[in-house]
Parts: sequence; structure tokens; C-alpha cells
Amino acid sequence: MSNISEDGRQKIPRIITFRPSYEEFKDFSGFVDYMESRGAHLAGLAKIIPPPEWVPRKSGYEIDQINMTIPAPICQIVSGKQGEYQQINVTRRSMTLRQFKELAESERHQTPKHFDYDDLERKYWKNVTYISPLYAADVKGSLSDPDLEVWNIDRLDTILDYVNKDYGIEIDGVNTAYLYFGMWKSSFAWHTEDMDLYSINYLHFGEPKTWYAIPPAYGRRLEKLVDRIFPESYHNCGAHLRHKMTLVSPQVLKQNKIPFNRITQECNEIMITFPYGYHAGFNHGFNGAESTNFASKRWIEYGKRASICRCRKDMVKISMETFVKRFQPERYENWLRGVDYGSHPEEPNKICPAPPPTLNKYTSAKRKSSNDSETPPESAGNNKLTPSNNVSCPTNCLQKRGCSVAMRDEQSEVPPSITCTTFKKIPRVVLHKIDRPNAVAAAAKHMDFNSTAVVKLKRVWQDLPSPTTGNNLLTNGIIKNTKRMRFQTKTILLDEDE
Repeated sequence: MSNISEDGRQKIPRIITFRPSYEEFKDFSGFVDYMESRGAHLAGLAKIIPPPEWVPRKSGYEIDQINMTIPAPICQIVSGKQGEYQQINVTRRSMTLRQFKELAESERHQTPKHFDYDDLERKYWKNVTYISPLYAADVKGSLSDPDLEVWNIDRLDTILDYVNKDYGIEIDGVNTAYLYFGMWKSSFAWHTEDMDLYSINYLHFGEPKTWYAIPPAYGRRLEKLVDRIFPESYHNCGAHLRHKMTLVSPQVLKQNKIPFNRITQECNEIMITFPYGYHAGFNHGFNGAESTNFASKRWIEYGKRASICRCRKDMVKISMETFVKRFQPERYENWLRGVDYGSHPEEPNKICPAPPPTLNKYTSAKRKSSNDSETPPESAGNNKLTPSNNVSCPTNCLQKRGCSVAMRDEQSEVPPSITCTTFKKIPRVVLHKIDRPNAVAAAAKHMDFNSTAVVKLKRVWQDLPSPTTGNNLLTNGIIKNTKRMRFQTKTILLDEDE
């Protein structure tokens, strides 16, 4: 599909709507491949109108029968002017879905009268800073029937499942389903998915959603614009769009020559976002949607080069090792050494090495002595991690100790090519969650997580014997954890375990 029109101007990819038959619809990954063969990924967003035979919830959507509690609805407070806004999400106390529905349909939060979707869109941007709505976002669970075999959002059976199969990691909302209950004016800010993955969003019931999408080829333009509009945010975090706090109106995008598309998702329609596809939007009124992430082989290069926010503890970081090893075996060794030269799929003219892997765990794992017999190579890749253990070592033994992959779990065996030299007693750093914030808030209030971790881990690192200095491959600080808590975070302390 050419992006050049007959008069020589560059065409802007448009969102494609698909209406598959049930036979075409059955194979999820096959249909995603078909959509991309039609160029749907070029717009960053596609709509699917499912066949009538597909009924994800046979019992319907009577609110009292759903009987669900929303543990942490968020109040979305928007500030700014002239199409440039920042959104702060404040957690509110739990409520039932019935209570949320009644609030959404109250006089204060109900959808205003409007002529059409364009009129409602104008009312949204005119009133975005007034009367903060509530959004029941990131509610773990599914509304689909457990026995649904076709397009069950809670189990899509894509290569993203290797995160769970190989590492034993379940990341809420990434490889499991999340529910989203909206009301008028509740919004999702400009963002790409975690690790620039695909996503699927099915609107089970209720009022529509308006979506904005920027073609992936123009994603860097949006990043530069937002960095310029919000320089303080950019100074604090080079990947601050990962915070999902930035709202930029269509008018501002037009003024800055950033192409975009808009589309409305009706009830019983599916939206697919593609790797590195920036999107944003808002809800027209009370509704309920289900969403999760998925992956394909085409995503792997995006995932290897995805931007990472390192200033927040609740950002998702997925190890790409299993994907590179399985699907790019010819590049695996170069990638481990940090010399996997290539380009981001949306920046073909910018050649640079893909960032090497980060350590998944730093602990006093059993090491192979130089006098020990070699561990069988086939034991590699059987490492089991848990979300609470996914803390990266900022000093990285990949080169300093002659290793080529991360230090492993105590239950893992390490092949000879990735073992370390003889060690004395190795200290370990342990993460402790603060479960009673009132009791420790005073002590933890002013803690700088990153600087504390760097100081302690550097001290531990220097105590380890090494014949050579080596190079630190982790140039960008610490990856803190991978458990997904988009709107809530918990403070954690670093202690040395004697």
C-alpha cells in the first residue's frame, strides 16, 4: 500500500473498519495478520465489527447481576488551557458498579444534550477542565463467559503468553484482562501501550467512546511536541507520555502539523491498537469495556526499542529475552552484547544498537565455581521469576563478570557460557513493601528511591571480587519493578539482608 498520492503528496493512513464473517473471525492471530496485510497498522488503530454469531456474554449486562465492586475509582482532575492539558488521577474510595452507574447518570455527571458526535466532541474540549469525572479504570477481571473460545480477551493465545510460560509472570492488564467503566468526560490520555504492544478493547455495553489515533510513523512528532509544551515533565522524565497524564486537543495537533484520525466506537465493537500507535480518547457516558495487550512477531523489534519510564515504580518492563531467543536467534548473541545494530521500525534511517537486556533479579544465587563441572546448556531459559522480583541491577554483570545474560534465580541452572567466576559470600538486596503507610509514612516520605538503590547496590557491587573492570551496560539507571499499578503505587524500601 503506497503512502504517496498521485499529486506527490504524502497520504495520511486512515482507520479501516473490518466486518469479518464468523469463519474469518475465528483465528485471532490470523485475522490480525490479515488486517496488517490490508495496511490497517499504518493508522495505528483499526475497528472491527464482530459477526452476529459472536456473543461474549450470553447472560447480558444487567448491572445488578454483574454484582461487581470497583476497588479504586479515580477522579480525573484536568488543568491547562487552549488545548494543552495535564490530567491528575486521584484515587477515591471503593464503590459498587451500581453506585458508579447512579453517579454517572446523576445530573452533575450525565451526558449533555447534543446534536451529533461532533457537537459532543466540541462540548468535551470546551468543558474538559470543569466537573472532574470518575473513571473505574484498571479493574482486574473479565465480563466474557469463561467458556468463550473465540476472541476471549482474557486468553488470546498470542506470543505474549511466553512471558507467563517462560518467566512465570502474570502482569495485570497486560497478559490478563482489565475492565474499564466510564462516564461522560472520563478520558484516556495520549499514550502507546506498555512496551509498545498491541491492545484490544471491546465495548461490552453503554455509551460510545471517541478515539484519536496518530499513525505510528508520526509518533516522534507527537513526542517532540509534548516535550516542548511541557518542558518540566520532559526534564523529569524523557518518557513522560508513559505517565498517561497528557491531553492535547485535535486543534493543537493540526496547528503543529501532526496527522491524526478520529473514530467513534459503538457498543459491541472492537478497537485494535498497533505497536507504537499513540491514541487517546473519552467516554460519551456510562459504559463498560474490556481490554488487554497482545503481541505478534512484528512487535518484537518495537518491544526491544520501546522507551522506558524510569521515574516511577509501577511502570511495566517485560524482559525481551524469550522473544529474541525464540524468534530472532541469529541476533540473540549480538543483542546480549549490546551490538544488535538496526533501526526502530518507524525510524528506518536511524541506525543504532537495540538496548541490551536488563537484569531480572539480583540476589545471592548459587554460582558456578571455576573448579565446578559445567552446567548442561539445555538448562538455559528455564528461569522462573515473579513480579516482585523484577528489579534490575544498575551495575549489570553482563560484561563486568564475563556474563551474557542476567543473574538468575537460586532455583535456576546457568549454562557455561553465562556463568560467573568464583565468588565469596554475595550480599543481596531485598525489596520490602510498606503495607501500613500510616506507620511508616514519616520515614519514607522524603525517600529518593533511585538514589538510595544506586548507593546501596554500588556498595554491594564494589565488594564483589573481579579480575577486570568491565563495562556497565545499564546506562539509564534502575528498572524498578514490573507489576502494573497504573494509577496507584506503593512505596518500597531497600534493605540489605545480612
